[in-house]
Amino acid sequence: MLIRLAHSPDPDDAFMFYGLASGAVDPGPYQIQPVLADIQTLNEQATRGTYEVTALSIHAYPFVADKYVLTSCGGSVGDGYGPLLVSREPLTVEQLAGRTIAVPGLRTTAYLVLRLLLDRTPFTPQVTPFDQIPQEVARGRVDAGLLIHEGQLTYPVQGLQKIVDLGVWWQERTGLPLPLGGNAVRRDLGGQTCRELTALVRESICYGLEHRPAAVQYALEFGRGLDTRLADRFVGMYVNAWTLDYGPRGRAAIERLLRDGAAAGLVPSAGAIDFV
Repeated sequence: MLIRLAHSPDPDDAFMFYGLASGAVDPGPYQIQPVLADIQTLNEQATRGTYEVTALSIHAYPFVADKYVLTSCGGSVGDGYGPLLVSREPLTVEQLAGRTIAVPGLRTTAYLVLRLLLDRTPFTPQVTPFDQIPQEVARGRVDAGLLIHEGQLTYPVQGLQKIVDLGVWWQERTGLPLPLGGNAVRRDLGGQTCRELTALVRESICYGLEHRPAAVQYALEFGRGLDTRLADRFVGMYVNAWTLDYGPRGRAAIERLLRDGAAAGLVPSAGAIDFV
Protein backbone atom coordinates (compact mmCIF):
# COMPACT_ATOMS: atom_id res chain seq x y z
CA MET A 1 0.00 0.00 0.00
CA LEU A 2 1.35 3.42 -0.95
CA ILE A 3 1.47 5.73 2.05
CA ARG A 4 2.27 9.38 1.44
CA LEU A 5 3.94 10.70 4.57
CA ALA A 6 3.83 14.48 4.53
CA HIS A 7 5.96 16.65 6.78
CA SER A 8 7.51 20.09 6.83
CA PRO A 9 11.06 20.67 5.58
CA ASP A 10 12.58 21.52 8.93
CA PRO A 11 15.17 19.77 11.08
CA ASP A 12 12.95 18.25 13.76
CA ASP A 13 10.56 16.61 11.27
CA ALA A 14 13.51 15.39 9.21
CA PHE A 15 15.08 13.92 12.34
CA MET A 16 11.84 12.12 13.23
CA PHE A 17 11.61 10.43 9.86
CA TYR A 18 15.32 9.68 9.37
CA GLY A 19 14.75 6.02 10.24
CA LEU A 20 12.22 5.61 7.45
CA ALA A 21 13.98 7.92 4.96
CA SER A 22 17.31 6.12 5.39
CA GLY A 23 15.74 2.69 4.95
CA ALA A 24 16.83 1.62 8.42
CA VAL A 25 13.22 1.09 9.50
CA ASP A 26 11.43 -1.62 7.54
CA PRO A 27 8.02 -0.27 6.44
CA GLY A 28 6.66 -3.80 6.05
CA PRO A 29 3.73 -3.95 3.63
CA TYR A 30 3.79 -0.19 3.07
CA GLN A 31 5.57 1.84 0.42
CA ILE A 32 6.41 5.12 2.13
CA GLN A 33 6.55 8.18 -0.10
CA PRO A 34 7.80 11.31 1.69
CA VAL A 35 6.11 14.58 0.76
CA LEU A 36 7.66 17.85 1.93
CA ALA A 37 5.66 21.06 2.27
CA ASP A 38 5.50 23.99 4.69
CA ILE A 39 3.11 23.63 7.59
CA GLN A 40 0.61 26.15 6.22
CA THR A 41 0.29 24.05 3.05
CA LEU A 42 -0.01 20.82 5.04
CA ASN A 43 -2.77 22.30 7.17
CA GLU A 44 -4.64 23.28 4.02
CA GLN A 45 -4.14 19.87 2.40
CA ALA A 46 -5.40 18.13 5.53
CA THR A 47 -8.81 19.79 5.10
CA ARG A 48 -9.08 17.78 1.87
CA GLY A 49 -7.68 14.57 3.36
CA THR A 50 -4.92 14.58 0.76
CA TYR A 51 -2.24 12.52 2.51
CA GLU A 52 -2.50 9.25 4.39
CA VAL A 53 -0.14 10.46 7.15
CA THR A 54 0.53 14.13 7.67
CA ALA A 55 2.17 16.56 10.03
CA LEU A 56 -0.19 19.33 11.04
CA SER A 57 -0.57 22.12 13.53
CA ILE A 58 -2.56 21.33 16.66
CA HIS A 59 -4.52 24.51 15.83
CA ALA A 60 -5.62 22.87 12.57
CA TYR A 61 -6.81 19.62 14.11
CA PRO A 62 -10.39 20.64 15.01
CA PHE A 63 -10.94 21.55 11.36
CA VAL A 64 -9.91 18.06 10.15
CA ALA A 65 -10.90 15.81 13.07
CA ASP A 66 -13.55 14.16 10.92
CA LYS A 67 -10.84 12.99 8.50
CA TYR A 68 -7.81 12.36 10.73
CA VAL A 69 -6.92 10.95 14.11
CA LEU A 70 -3.88 12.22 16.01
CA THR A 71 -1.06 9.75 16.50
CA SER A 72 0.14 9.47 20.10
CA CYS A 73 3.73 9.98 18.91
CA GLY A 74 5.40 12.51 16.63
CA GLY A 75 4.41 15.62 18.53
CA SER A 76 6.44 18.82 18.74
CA VAL A 77 5.93 20.18 22.24
CA GLY A 78 7.50 23.27 23.74
CA ASP A 79 8.16 22.65 27.44
CA GLY A 80 8.75 26.16 28.74
CA TYR A 81 9.63 27.55 25.30
CA GLY A 82 7.95 27.98 21.97
CA PRO A 83 7.39 30.32 19.03
CA LEU A 84 8.83 33.78 19.49
CA LEU A 85 7.34 37.16 18.76
CA VAL A 86 10.16 39.47 17.67
CA SER A 87 10.66 43.02 16.44
CA ARG A 88 13.43 45.21 15.11
CA GLU A 89 13.05 47.85 17.83
CA PRO A 90 12.05 47.14 21.44
CA LEU A 91 8.29 46.67 21.78
CA THR A 92 6.03 45.46 24.53
CA VAL A 93 2.97 43.28 24.04
CA GLU A 94 0.79 46.30 24.85
CA GLN A 95 2.43 48.27 22.03
CA LEU A 96 1.34 45.74 19.39
CA ALA A 97 -2.15 47.24 19.09
CA GLY A 98 -2.76 48.27 15.48
CA ARG A 99 0.56 46.82 14.29
CA THR A 100 1.26 44.52 11.36
CA ILE A 101 2.63 41.13 12.41
CA ALA A 102 4.10 38.59 9.98
CA VAL A 103 2.74 35.13 10.78
CA PRO A 104 3.57 31.72 9.25
CA GLY A 105 -0.06 30.73 8.62
CA LEU A 106 -3.52 31.36 9.98
CA ARG A 107 -3.92 27.80 11.23
CA THR A 108 -0.51 27.38 12.76
CA THR A 109 -0.52 26.84 16.51
CA ALA A 110 1.78 29.82 16.89
CA TYR A 111 -0.94 32.05 15.42
CA LEU A 112 -3.62 30.58 17.67
CA VAL A 113 -1.53 31.23 20.78
CA LEU A 114 -0.69 34.73 19.53
CA ARG A 115 -4.42 35.48 19.28
CA LEU A 116 -5.00 34.10 22.76
CA LEU A 117 -2.17 36.29 24.05
CA LEU A 118 -3.41 39.45 22.38
CA ASP A 119 -7.04 38.61 23.20
CA ARG A 120 -9.08 41.53 21.82
CA THR A 121 -6.08 43.65 20.86
CA PRO A 122 -6.48 44.55 17.16
CA PHE A 123 -3.57 43.78 14.84
CA THR A 124 -3.08 42.96 11.17
CA PRO A 125 -1.65 39.49 10.41
CA GLN A 126 0.45 39.23 7.27
CA VAL A 127 0.84 35.61 6.17
CA THR A 128 4.48 35.11 5.21
CA PRO A 129 6.55 31.98 4.48
CA PHE A 130 8.08 31.06 7.83
CA ASP A 131 11.68 31.30 6.60
CA GLN A 132 11.15 34.85 5.27
CA ILE A 133 9.67 36.31 8.44
CA PRO A 134 12.98 37.30 10.09
CA GLN A 135 14.11 39.31 7.07
CA GLU A 136 10.69 40.97 6.73
CA VAL A 137 11.02 42.19 10.31
CA ALA A 138 14.69 43.16 9.91
CA ARG A 139 13.90 45.25 6.82
CA GLY A 140 11.06 47.05 8.57
CA ARG A 141 8.37 45.75 6.24
CA VAL A 142 6.32 44.60 9.23
CA ASP A 143 6.27 45.73 12.84
CA ALA A 144 6.79 42.29 14.35
CA GLY A 145 7.13 38.67 13.33
CA LEU A 146 6.11 35.31 14.72
CA LEU A 147 9.01 32.87 14.48
CA ILE A 148 8.74 29.09 14.29
CA HIS A 149 11.28 26.39 13.42
CA GLU A 150 14.96 27.35 13.50
CA GLY A 151 14.18 31.08 13.47
CA GLN A 152 13.65 30.69 17.21
CA LEU A 153 17.43 30.18 17.56
CA THR A 154 18.87 32.33 14.76
CA TYR A 155 16.93 35.60 15.16
CA PRO A 156 19.67 37.45 17.16
CA VAL A 157 21.99 37.22 14.14
CA GLN A 158 19.61 39.52 12.26
CA GLY A 159 19.51 42.03 15.08
CA LEU A 160 15.98 41.18 16.16
CA GLN A 161 14.67 41.48 19.69
CA LYS A 162 12.34 39.17 21.55
CA ILE A 163 8.99 40.58 22.63
CA VAL A 164 7.61 37.39 24.17
CA ASP A 165 8.17 33.65 24.11
CA LEU A 166 4.72 32.14 23.60
CA GLY A 167 5.75 28.86 25.22
CA VAL A 168 6.76 30.68 28.40
CA TRP A 169 3.54 32.72 28.38
CA TRP A 170 1.43 29.58 27.89
CA GLN A 171 3.16 27.66 30.67
CA GLU A 172 2.82 30.57 33.10
CA ARG A 173 -0.89 30.77 32.20
CA THR A 174 -1.74 27.07 32.34
CA GLY A 175 1.12 25.18 33.98
CA LEU A 176 1.27 23.02 30.84
CA PRO A 177 3.68 22.59 27.93
CA LEU A 178 2.69 24.06 24.58
CA PRO A 179 1.68 21.42 21.99
CA LEU A 180 2.62 22.93 18.64
CA GLY A 181 2.47 20.23 16.00
CA GLY A 182 1.58 16.60 15.67
CA ASN A 183 1.14 13.81 13.21
CA ALA A 184 -2.20 12.45 12.10
CA VAL A 185 -3.33 9.43 10.11
CA ARG A 186 -6.39 9.32 7.92
CA ARG A 187 -9.35 7.61 9.55
CA ASP A 188 -10.60 5.89 6.39
CA LEU A 189 -7.54 3.61 6.39
CA GLY A 190 -9.12 1.65 9.23
CA GLY A 191 -8.05 1.01 12.80
CA GLN A 192 -5.46 -1.68 12.13
CA THR A 193 -3.64 0.32 9.44
CA CYS A 194 -3.73 3.44 11.60
CA ARG A 195 -2.11 1.53 14.47
CA GLU A 196 0.54 -0.02 12.20
CA LEU A 197 1.46 3.34 10.66
CA THR A 198 1.66 4.94 14.10
CA ALA A 199 4.01 2.15 15.18
CA LEU A 200 6.22 2.86 12.14
CA VAL A 201 6.37 6.56 13.01
CA ARG A 202 7.36 5.71 16.59
CA GLU A 203 10.00 3.25 15.39
CA SER A 204 11.47 5.92 13.11
CA ILE A 205 11.62 8.43 15.98
CA CYS A 206 13.30 5.85 18.22
CA TYR A 207 15.86 5.07 15.52
CA GLY A 208 16.76 8.74 15.18
CA LEU A 209 17.17 9.15 18.93
CA GLU A 210 19.31 6.01 19.12
CA HIS A 211 21.48 7.13 16.15
CA ARG A 212 21.52 10.80 17.00
CA PRO A 213 24.76 11.96 15.27
CA ALA A 214 23.73 10.49 11.90
CA ALA A 215 20.15 11.71 12.28
CA VAL A 216 21.32 15.24 13.14
CA GLN A 217 23.56 15.28 10.07
CA TYR A 218 20.56 14.31 7.97
CA ALA A 219 18.44 16.97 9.68
CA LEU A 220 21.11 19.59 8.87
CA GLU A 221 20.09 19.34 5.22
CA PHE A 222 16.81 20.97 6.25
CA GLY A 223 18.20 23.58 8.65
CA ARG A 224 18.54 27.06 7.20
CA GLY A 225 21.42 28.85 8.90
CA LEU A 226 22.12 26.09 11.42
CA ASP A 227 25.46 24.50 12.18
CA THR A 228 25.70 21.07 13.78
CA ARG A 229 25.57 22.47 17.31
CA LEU A 230 22.45 24.54 16.71
CA ALA A 231 20.79 21.76 14.74
CA ASP A 232 21.37 19.36 17.63
CA ARG A 233 20.00 21.93 20.06
CA PHE A 234 16.91 22.54 17.94
CA VAL A 235 16.25 18.83 17.51
CA GLY A 236 16.55 18.39 21.27
CA MET A 237 13.90 21.05 21.79
CA TYR A 238 11.30 19.28 19.66
CA VAL A 239 12.27 15.61 19.39
CA ASN A 240 12.36 14.13 22.87
CA ALA A 241 10.24 12.15 25.33
CA TRP A 242 7.18 14.19 24.36
CA THR A 243 7.68 13.04 20.76
CA LEU A 244 7.68 9.36 21.67
CA ASP A 245 4.35 9.76 23.42
CA TYR A 246 2.35 12.79 24.54
CA GLY A 247 1.50 11.04 27.78
CA PRO A 248 -1.30 12.27 30.07
CA ARG A 249 0.17 15.76 30.51
CA GLY A 250 0.76 16.29 26.80
CA ARG A 251 -2.77 15.15 25.98
CA ALA A 252 -4.13 17.46 28.66
CA ALA A 253 -2.18 20.31 27.07
CA ILE A 254 -3.74 19.63 23.65
CA GLU A 255 -7.21 19.47 25.18
CA ARG A 256 -6.64 22.72 27.11
CA LEU A 257 -5.31 24.60 24.08
CA LEU A 258 -8.20 23.59 21.86
CA ARG A 259 -10.74 24.19 24.63
CA ASP A 260 -9.37 27.71 25.18
CA GLY A 261 -9.37 28.30 21.42
CA ALA A 262 -12.98 27.18 21.14
CA ALA A 263 -14.03 29.33 24.13
CA ALA A 264 -12.48 32.35 22.41
CA GLY A 265 -14.31 31.54 19.19
CA LEU A 266 -11.06 30.83 17.32
CA VAL A 267 -11.59 27.12 16.53
CA PRO A 268 -14.60 24.82 16.43
CA SER A 269 -15.05 22.51 19.38
CA ALA A 270 -12.94 19.38 18.92
CA GLY A 271 -15.01 17.37 21.37
CA ALA A 272 -13.31 14.29 22.79
CA ILE A 273 -9.90 14.06 21.12
CA ASP A 274 -8.92 10.65 19.77
CA PHE A 275 -5.34 9.37 19.73
CA VAL A 276 -4.03 6.24 18.06
